[in-house]
Amino acid sequence: MRKVIDYVKQNKKIIIVVLLIAILIGAVYLINKSTKSSTNTAGNSTRSETENKLTGILSHIEGVGNTDVMITENDGEILGVVIVCEGANNLMTRSNILNAVSTALKIDKKIIAIYSMTV
Repeated sequence: MRKVIDYVKQNKKIIIVVLLIAILIGAVYLINKSTKSSTNTAGNSTRSETENKLTGILSHIEGVGNTDVMITENDGEILGVVIVCEGANNLMTRSNILNAVSTALKIDKKIIAIYSMTV
């Protein structure tokens, strides 16, 4: 035990530096972890109001079923819309979705992509 106390007394500065580094690494890890979890939480709610409204409208159209919508914009201009829904395999449903999205967003049908959702 006496040897340990003598070792600590002789290497006090080194031990303090090592402890400070360990504390710093732990603090960085905790900050990084909390930033990631808050980013994930924010990522789940980053859907725009327009995407939410469009998802609601589309899910009420007969045959569409569960729906997910992503709108890509640049400076307020809509560049593209991707719709993934359960009813996309039906041609009539696809046509209804295409017309609804084009009308609701006042965009050309060429920038709307509709895909079938895996069930």
